[in-house]
Amino acid sequence: MSYSVGQVAGFAGVTVRTLHHYDEIGLLVPGERTHAGHRRYTDADLDRLQQILFYRELGFPLDEVAALLDDPAVDPRTHLRRQHELLTARIEKLQKMAAAVEHAMEARKMGINLTPEERFEVFGDKDPEQYAEEVERRWGGTEAYAESQRRAATYTKDDWKRLQAEADDWSARYAALVAAGDPPAGEAAMDLAEEHRQHIGRWFYDCPYEMHQCLGGMYVSDERFKAFYDAMHPGLAEHLKDAITSNAARHTA
Repeated sequence: MSYSVGQVAGFAGVTVRTLHHYDEIGLLVPGERTHAGHRRYTDADLDRLQQILFYRELGFPLDEVAALLDDPAVDPRTHLRRQHELLTARIEKLQKMAAAVEHAMEARKMGINLTPEERFEVFGDKDPEQYAEEVERRWGGTEAYAESQRRAATYTKDDWKRLQAEADDWSARYAALVAAGDPPAGEAAMDLAEEHRQHIGRWFYDCPYEMHQCLGGMYVSDERFKAFYDAMHPGLAEHLKDAITSNAARHTA
């Protein structure tokens, strides 16, 4: 039995023009022709077309597909094994992509869940999500971001007040430490740096020492963070970064 070009195009979900092109370049030459010269495709041709479309779906150029299919050293079982390996790799990649999208979707639905009145009571005239879009753009695909959003969505007004009170108390103590001239590598500064790390882990996301050091670097390199910390006391941002580094070395040595 053989099939017309129109029938094969319908079977395979490709255009007649595509089949003509495959014929012209020798990638898929129909096994039969009518007396009038019309293309007729055999079952073997359909098998080859299936192989072609598989490799095309995986992004192989046509010349590489031809080389793969026409290699006399490759038998059908080798093709099947190769296809299985490629499909498995594609599935793993797609699963990772799907997980990242799910995290992003989940995080988008969450965040600070307070009424406008409660927000004002907790944060005053400051917008706690002023940089939300930038944060999502930079870290939206990370587990830390998704975890932070999940936790934030569960916090009540009283939770946010406790969080703010902790942060304010820490800020006052660290500013006093810097004002007193305590060194970043001193015990008191490192203890407050550790308290800072644990505050992040308790309220937002797990913050290993390596990540904490990255945050410390950002507190100096990003002018907005630097201004925030230096407003507590001049030079506090740099001091905190060094204290975070010393604290990390103390705990990971």
